[in-house]
Amino acid sequence: MAAQPQIQPSDVDAPLRSLLAETLGLPSARVAAFDAQTELFGALPEFDSMAVANLLTGIEERFSVLIEDSDVEAEDFATFGTLKAFVERLTS
Repeated sequence: MAAQPQIQPSDVDAPLRSLLAETLGLPSARVAAFDAQTELFGALPEFDSMAVANLLTGIEERFSVLIEDSDVEAEDFATFGTLKAFVERLTS
């Protein structure tokens, strides 16, 4: 069985932003303006525990990864930068 091609960190940004917009029901332009320090969980009313569950499922589907409970830390959802780093870890 052939190994899955690894996703480069630069390939994570656009699909992650798209997934966030879809999951949270936010305008794409708003998500496009997120920088690494943009606070997410606890700062955006749309980003609640149900959104986290939906986002994790979306990450698994969009990036072809399997996320174990032990892979996830609350800090991974603190900012856009920490979320992006989380996805980059999963896909490397």
